[in-house]
Amino acid sequence: MTKKLSVSMMCADLFTLDDCIRRLEQQHIEYLHMDVMDGKFVNNYCLGTDFIRQVKARTSIPLDIHLMVEQPERVLDWFEFGENDFVSVHVESTNHLQRSLEQIHARGAKVMAALNPATPICMIENILDDIDGVLVMTVNPGFAGQKMVPSTLKKTRQLRAFLHERGYSHIQIEVDGNVSFENAPKMAAAGADIFVCGTSSVFHGSAAMEENIAKIRSLID
Repeated sequence: MTKKLSVSMMCADLFTLDDCIRRLEQQHIEYLHMDVMDGKFVNNYCLGTDFIRQVKARTSIPLDIHLMVEQPERVLDWFEFGENDFVSVHVESTNHLQRSLEQIHARGAKVMAALNPATPICMIENILDDIDGVLVMTVNPGFAGQKMVPSTLKKTRQLRAFLHERGYSHIQIEVDGNVSFENAPKMAAAGADIFVCGTSSVFHGSAAMEENIAKIRSLID
């Protein structure tokens, strides 16, 4: 499966957003990652509905909306998404996970089940027919710039085996958190397909964004 990049727009310079999006388009970035935080599920607030709507109107790059909110089934109608977009909901965030998955698929988007670092893989056992991907958090969600939780590499390997053994090898694995030049190759070797890239790679200050994208692609491929 071809490795793909999902660039974290939480880490972009919002004052030069149009220029940033044009440059990402020129680099054929596969997804724009949108972190949504409600101050309850995680202790932070980020990327609101209007921002996501404006980005979607400005580009054909599919969105990768990561809902870190309590009871996501209550707020899905607030967001612009559709065919080719991904929407991730945390299995820890709701007692009605199936309802959220159905709502997302009904609008033509693809669904990911997101797992925090300490959440066991068995939590997705009964929804494998209903998801297109699994988002493995490799840091505890809420803030950029954290260090990777080391055990999440093992978890990613275990998840890839878990899916293969059950006949669900087509389900994609996304990794999110400290996807650095050092960690990304390890994540790729563990079985990750989609890489959420922020301050530790695409927006790293050591080089231009285009150089960083070329570097991270070479490391994961």
